[in-house]
Amino acid sequence: MALTKEQIAQRIAKEVKDGYYVNLGIGIPTLVANYVRDDIEVDFQSENGILGMGPFPYEGQEDADLINAGKQTITSLPGASFFDSAMSFSMIRGQHVDLTILGAMEVAQNGDIANWKIPGKMVKGMGGAMDLVSSAENIIVAMMHTNRAGQSKLLKECSLPLTGVKCVKKIVTDLCVLEIVDGKFKLLERAPGVSVDDIKAATEGDLIIEGDIPEMKI
Repeated sequence: MALTKEQIAQRIAKEVKDGYYVNLGIGIPTLVANYVRDDIEVDFQSENGILGMGPFPYEGQEDADLINAGKQTITSLPGASFFDSAMSFSMIRGQHVDLTILGAMEVAQNGDIANWKIPGKMVKGMGGAMDLVSSAENIIVAMMHTNRAGQSKLLKECSLPLTGVKCVKKIVTDLCVLEIVDGKFKLLERAPGVSVDDIKAATEGDLIIEGDIPEMKI
């Protein structure tokens, strides 16, 4: 059975290590802060100038002045810092972020990512995505495996304008966990109840499948 967006975020939260500085992109990645283990210390950074984001607030406890880069209300943890965009992007461009988690419209099997523009549709602009993908050494993509028309978003080559080239390391979708290896998608885990054949059918790009593929643990 395909994962929900929340379950995708739960699985990605397992990739977050103690002491990490982590940037959360817009969309599914913003949910990751809700699922990080309590026994580790992690600093979440938002490109609009926050270091030390916490989980989303409960209904009725929102502070309209405290938002992330996606304009969602958030919480801040004790010791959080607030600063201008210049400082925020100095952190990003200076490679002071250990892990970047982004959403995507398409990912190619060589690690290219397209996540900012669909030709013919109104978009707000690239935002900080270009800086994040060009500076980060560890990028995980959170995305749905197919688009609304049922077409694969994991491709041999991206059809949409690229945000970054050969930068994605790992992808977590509603069907599986994949890693970019030798210019192909290597299947690491599958969602509970999802078969390898299901994943093959939903993936346009080349898949590496070695041995029995375990079900992911949420």
